[in-house]
Amino acid sequence: EALNLPPDHPARDMQDTFFVSDEVLLRTHTSPVQIHAMKKRGAPLYIICPGKCYRHDNPDSSHATMFHQVEGLAVDTDITFADLKGTLDFFARKFFGEKIRTNFFPSFFPFTEPSGDVAISCTICDGQAVLPDGQPCRVCKQSGWLEVMGCGMVHPDVLEQGGIDPRKYSGWAFGLGVERFAMMKYGINDIQLFTQCDVRFLEQF
Repeated sequence: EALNLPPDHPARDMQDTFFVSDEVLLRTHTSPVQIHAMKKRGAPLYIICPGKCYRHDNPDSSHATMFHQVEGLAVDTDITFADLKGTLDFFARKFFGEKIRTNFFPSFFPFTEPSGDVAISCTICDGQAVLPDGQPCRVCKQSGWLEVMGCGMVHPDVLEQGGIDPRKYSGWAFGLGVERFAMMKYGINDIQLFTQCDVRFLEQF
């Protein structure tokens, strides 16, 4: 609720979340760490935090019910969305190589405003939507792009819940899936391979 998700919010529906009880759930993202860090450390604040997440998704080549996420949070004076975009574009090029392209497009998350999604040009098909043998790319669903993280400016209400004055401080946050980044980095075309315990697959790494 400190992340601007009241009890009747649609994102808390059973089809999105694994509930243990009415009051306890398996976290769907690492964003709850933001509140704990802000309350404990105040501002300015710069953190990176990894953790397991769970979602009631239909498993396919790019979705799994359990995955690992890395959360990034920066809170300081004069933090802007341009800082966020520049940071994530720089990171993508350093991680995937200078040829990678990034695309930012509007999205919605209750804990950020404005919010966005970040896509990178698909490294499996080189952004062409089809593979070299002419087959359609399953990973990017023939779009040439793969959404790899959500991001946005920390909502003023979330800063207040964390004990930080939103009139003095602003901040940005992002969350990326480790498995999806590994898929794109190493040319893996199915996220399910990470959890199937196939020794032939695991021995490659």
